Amino acid sequence: MLRWRVAISVILIPLLFGIFYLDARLGSTAPFLLALTLLLGVRGSWELADLFRERATGLNLPAVYVCVTGILLAGWLPHFQNESLDRIELTPMAVAMTLSILLLGALATARFSKPGRQIETLAMELLIVCYIGILLGMTTQLRWVAGSEAGYLVLGSVLVCTKGGDIGGYFVGKRLGRRKLAPVLSPAKTLEGLVGAVIAAAIAGWLWLQFATPIILRGAEPPAWPYAMIYGAFLGLAGAIGDLCESLFKRDVGRKDSAALFPGFGGLLDILDSVLFAGPVALLIWKVLPLATWLDS
Repeated sequence: MLRWRVAISVILIPLLFGIFYLDARLGSTAPFLLALTLLLGVRGSWELADLFRERATGLNLPAVYVCVTGILLAGWLPHFQNESLDRIELTPMAVAMTLSILLLGALATARFSKPGRQIETLAMELLIVCYIGILLGMTTQLRWVAGSEAGYLVLGSVLVCTKGGDIGGYFVGKRLGRRKLAPVLSPAKTLEGLVGAVIAAAIAGWLWLQFATPIILRGAEPPAWPYAMIYGAFLGLAGAIGDLCESLFKRDVGRKDSAALFPGFGGLLDILDSVLFAGPVALLIWKVLPLATWLDS
């Protein structure tokens, strides 16, 4: 199992950073990232719908795909309007989410024939749209939150912090774990492992921002180390919560993995679970803490 995890990570991580590198050279509209995001959105929606299929009959998967794709495209709309635009505009995403609620609600009324589980089906559809469309859409806005030139520095920091937290939590929990964090939901996770994940993510965030900033931004000053470590710690905590949330989905329907896509990992959601929760938290922190020092110079 560990061998498969290492082998797939060796392939996926360089491939992802290669996409980031190529996309950064094409300007602030980020077409490669958009294509990757749409692919992840559709695949993630399918996996979540597959998990819920036995609990909510009649899921309208094509409509869910349309809603998720619409929300993700709405996140790109302001950046296609002006290539030099570095601000974040979430209003089109809010409009897309509103239209998604209206569409799914209208379709639910159209398919109603007798009392049953229509409410549960509609709730599952809305959950998929929110979980994939909104969380992934907000995560992609990190591409512009600190200026278009710093987009992949910021996106990379989320991956580094969450995966650093995963690794730290695993080893600390295995060596020192005594008190169960969620004994019914995820018996292997411990409070000590959670602390290890937060500390490891804080260190990973500081190291990434310290050394990657002057390389990616050509001599720019990295953020102050206390802010970088606070940033990483919050991402480590958010990632751990995201991991538990996806475990909730799987355990409640009696599944071990979201899909059998990657040996040793499971499905796409088993890889993205921590990133989906950490991304929106990172977006908020970049707007609150003085991390983007290069914008002030």
